[in-house]
Amino acid sequence: MMNKNDMTKSALQSMTGFGKANGQFQDKKISVEVRSLNSKGLDLNVKIPNTYKDLDTEIRRIVSDLLLRGKMDLGIYIESQNQSVSNLVNTELATQYFESLKALNQSWGTQTQDYLSIVLKMPEVLSVQQEDLTEIESEFVLGLVREAVQQLQVFRSQEGQALAIDLLANIEAIKALLSAITPFEQERVNQVKERIQKGLANIDEARIDVNRLEQEMIFYVEKLDISEEKQRLLQHLDYFVETMQQPASGKKLGFIAQEMGREINTLGSKCNHAEIQRKVVDMKDHLEKIKEQVLNSL
Repeated sequence: MMNKNDMTKSALQSMTGFGKANGQFQDKKISVEVRSLNSKGLDLNVKIPNTYKDLDTEIRRIVSDLLLRGKMDLGIYIESQNQSVSNLVNTELATQYFESLKALNQSWGTQTQDYLSIVLKMPEVLSVQQEDLTEIESEFVLGLVREAVQQLQVFRSQEGQALAIDLLANIEAIKALLSAITPFEQERVNQVKERIQKGLANIDEARIDVNRLEQEMIFYVEKLDISEEKQRLLQHLDYFVETMQQPASGKKLGFIAQEMGREINTLGSKCNHAEIQRKVVDMKDHLEKIKEQVLNSL
C-alpha cells in the first residue's frame, strides 16, 4: 500500500498555475506571463505586441507541447524601451498642407494658428516604419516563453503534490469505511433469516416445500451479498492510486472515479442495513471530494 510519503513523489499536476520570465534584449525589457486554469482541453489565448505577431504559431506550439491541457492566457509585454520605430515626415505633402492652411487662414482673416500641430495630424504626413524582427530577437523571446512555461510547470507540480495528498486521504477514508462494513454483513443476513422464519411461523408446516424454501432463501441471501462489489471497489481504489503516478492522468482518474461511484451506489442499493447505509453515505461524500479534486488535475 502506498503511503503519504510515497505520494509526495506523485506525477500528478494541478491545471492551475502561473509562470513568468523577464529578460533584456538590447534596449527592450521584455516579460512573458502565462496563467492556467482547469479545462477539458487546451484553450489558449495569446496576447502579444504586433512586433512579435510572426511568433504566434511557434508560441502556441511550445505551450501545447509542454502544458497539454488547461485554459491559458499568455501575454508578452515590452515594459520599457527606447524609440524603436522611425517616424518619417512626408515633407512635400506637409508643405502642401501648410501652404493651403495658411492661405485659407489669411483669406478668412483669422488669427495665426499652430500650423505644425495641425499638419502633423493630417493623413499620410507621418509614416511609421517598424524595424524587422531578427532571428536573434525571435529566439530570445521564444526562450522567455519556454522559461515562463517551465515556471508554470513547476507551479503545477507543487500544487499537484498537495492534490495528491488530499486524494490519498479520501481514498484511505473510503477503504476504512469499506472495512467497517464487514462486522454488519453477517448481522444483516441473520436479520433477514429471522424475518423469514417469523413469517413462516404462522404457516402450516405441512404446506411448506422445504427444498424450495431452502433454494429461495439461498437465492435471497445471494442477492443481498455485496462481497463482489466490495472487491471491485477495492480494486478501483488501488488502481486509482497507481494511476496517480502516471503523468497527465487527470482524465483517466475521472473515469476510475466514475467506476468507484457505480460500485458504491450498488452497495447502497443492496445493503438493506441502516449502519451500512450510513457508511455508504460517507463513502459518497469522500468520492465527491475526489471528483472535485480530479477536475483540477492535469
